Amino acid sequence: MSAVALAAETVPERHYTHHEGRGATPHRSNPAVIHRELTTLGVRPGMNVVEFGTGSGYSGALLAELVGPTGQVTSLDIDTYLTRWAGLIHHQRGVDHVRCHTADGTSGFPEQAPYDRLVAWCTPPLLPKAWVDQVVDGGLIVAPLPIATVPNMTVVTKIRVFGGRPVVEEVFDGGYIEATSSPKDNLDLPGRWVDWEHRVPAPSWISIAWRGEDDHLHTGARTALNGLLKDAHTEPYGPEIDWPSWRTFAATRGDHRLTMAGLTPDMWAIGHTTTTTAAVIQQDGTMLADAHDSPSLTVLRGWLTQWEEAGRPAPATYTPALVRTGDSWDLRLSR
Repeated sequence: MSAVALAAETVPERHYTHHEGRGATPHRSNPAVIHRELTTLGVRPGMNVVEFGTGSGYSGALLAELVGPTGQVTSLDIDTYLTRWAGLIHHQRGVDHVRCHTADGTSGFPEQAPYDRLVAWCTPPLLPKAWVDQVVDGGLIVAPLPIATVPNMTVVTKIRVFGGRPVVEEVFDGGYIEATSSPKDNLDLPGRWVDWEHRVPAPSWISIAWRGEDDHLHTGARTALNGLLKDAHTEPYGPEIDWPSWRTFAATRGDHRLTMAGLTPDMWAIGHTTTTTAAVIQQDGTMLADAHDSPSLTVLRGWLTQWEEAGRPAPATYTPALVRTGDSWDLRLSR
């Protein structure tokens, strides 16, 4: 049995996620995904580890088991409510080598650095230099990173630090809530890159990669969102959508007209928009456009054809590269 599986047998998951004093916390990830990321992280006894995104405290408790009593875990979150409760639950269980702090994790936490391992349960806009600087030579970072400047276009990366330089060793499908500078209370709305949203009659939003071309009233974003909501043309795509493959393919095409939208709760959509046309395909395979002869719909159909011809490539089949951008690194995927 793996070290993470053994740790999971010891840590009472629901004691953290559904604590009787705090109640259920929505700020939590699927336990199976947490186990995957921690397995990738390769934590060993005695290590100094930092996590960004305290959440319910469950992941921090697993890390405490993995590093053992001779190790140290630092857990950061922007939400004071989460860090206080997680810290209390750890203490009540007698786990005293985890410390929870309220802080903006994108700046790292130099007070306890350097770290042997760093894991993030939130997505920064770029790989922060502070994270790389605060990891030991040969240390590992496991974190989600964007592959396009629209929400929910991410992969999880395994990054090794050599001489202060990050090198991606592996990418796989996944992603977490966007890192924000203040606590996020609306978990249905992305925390970054939303260009327009409606709250009535039902919540909906849109994110356009060409936001730099839009005006100060966000006319382009508003027009595109309205075109997808009001009297929109709809049609089924046909084949079942492999969303991780399609999302990654669409993001890595490099087309600045890339668009992400949430037209209904819990249903993402990816497509193409301009100042006058819009077309997207939702996770359930429904295609929506501002008109049956929409130029954006023609483009979207072309993208889908190229995706099918490429064999619906899995995210792990792409070649990753980190490109220095100021004091951070931008993740690029190519085939």
